[in-house]
Amino acid sequence: MFNDIGALEVVTLVVLAVLVFGPDKLPKVIQDVTRTIRKIREFSDSAKADIRNELGPEFKDFEFEDLNPKTFIRKQLDNDELGLKEIRNGLDLKKEMAELTDAVHGRESASSSSVSSSDSSGGSSSGATGGSVDMTKKREIEERPPYDMDAT
Repeated sequence: MFNDIGALEVVTLVVLAVLVFGPDKLPKVIQDVTRTIRKIREFSDSAKADIRNELGPEFKDFEFEDLNPKTFIRKQLDNDELGLKEIRNGLDLKKEMAELTDAVHGRESASSSSVSSSDSSGGSSSGATGGSVDMTKKREIEERPPYDMDAT
């Protein structure tokens, strides 16, 4: 629960508690806090048991931690029934995004340069005669207008 609290923070909290409550009342305050935490845990455990009983036997292995979207997705990705690992391993998103940005900016990527070299050496290019735009040609970079801070 408190995995990220270091020793210095604990010492600071203890010193602060002694200063606020005093050494006489501190044991009573600690007992009250631990009793309250224990009652909250008991209430939460009984609520979970009631929910499990009401859901029925088909939800016997239901875990409340699965309601957290991160754990649900992590559990589903670890489950290989759907073949998600093959899809995830076969998908190179960085490469696809690089090719897409190269195509948008008019630059040649590694895969499109091999296609254009075989296209220019072997047959006719459909970009010049078909009326479509040739994405492999480098476009002249236009100069951007100056940025105006007052206009925004």
